[in-house]
Amino acid sequence: MRVLKITVLAALLVMAASVAAFAGPTYDRVMSTKVVKAGLSNQGIPFGFIDEKNEWVGFDVDMATEIAKRLGAKLEKVVVNNNTRISFVQTNPPKVDMVLSNMTHKRVRDEKIDFSITYFFDGQKFLAKKGAVKDIKDLANLKVGSMQGTTSIVNATEYLKKLGNPSPKVTGYDGEVAMFEALRSGRVQAITTDSTILLGYAAKIPGQFELVGDFISDEPYGIGLPQDDSAWRDAINFTVQDMWKDGTYMTIYNKWFGPESSYPFPMTSKIEMWP
Repeated sequence: MRVLKITVLAALLVMAASVAAFAGPTYDRVMSTKVVKAGLSNQGIPFGFIDEKNEWVGFDVDMATEIAKRLGAKLEKVVVNNNTRISFVQTNPPKVDMVLSNMTHKRVRDEKIDFSITYFFDGQKFLAKKGAVKDIKDLANLKVGSMQGTTSIVNATEYLKKLGNPSPKVTGYDGEVAMFEALRSGRVQAITTDSTILLGYAAKIPGQFELVGDFISDEPYGIGLPQDDSAWRDAINFTVQDMWKDGTYMTIYNKWFGPESSYPFPMTSKIEMWP
């Protein structure tokens, strides 16, 4: 009986140590409420969007769902856009516990919130009507649109200067839908943001639009997290790494970006793994 008691005590101590390793305000609250609030786009095809069945779907939605499941919590989806995805993490208490919204991990953003390890690798390109851009230098003389609250405008402005336009003006629109509509209606001749977003919208009208030129930036996506909450950040990082290790990540990736998907985009790198 004494041996049994010692064994049980040892097991409890191990469990306590495991919990203590993740002790922190966000982790403790999530473990207590069994709810994870995730900020997700509902316009960011194919990361988070409303499909023809009026269901909220996408790569980020599936990633957030799997993360919540592995943490033993229910996922509560919260709509964010390019102007709110950081502020919703900054509030006290945060309006969301994590943001998966095709958000590039930039140093300037890291001054405001924390990020997970990179969980998706993309780059910025331009989308134009098929045949409209014969040479990449043609972009310098075109009206270009992008999205408000993104680094895409800055990147595009600098790139167009290099192509020969000394004072380019890139018009910022409120979200992906408005940006793409500006291209469809002819108010701009090209739009620019992360290539997978452009692929997603081009797929809505097959054969009419095409990506032009090479990548003009690297866009490593991170999961936005509350500042200075290392316990929660570790829990998210370990979960993403576990998903990569057991193949779940690539199952989700291939669903949305595999060769047989609607948005084929070859995997360009791999998740950072810790021993």
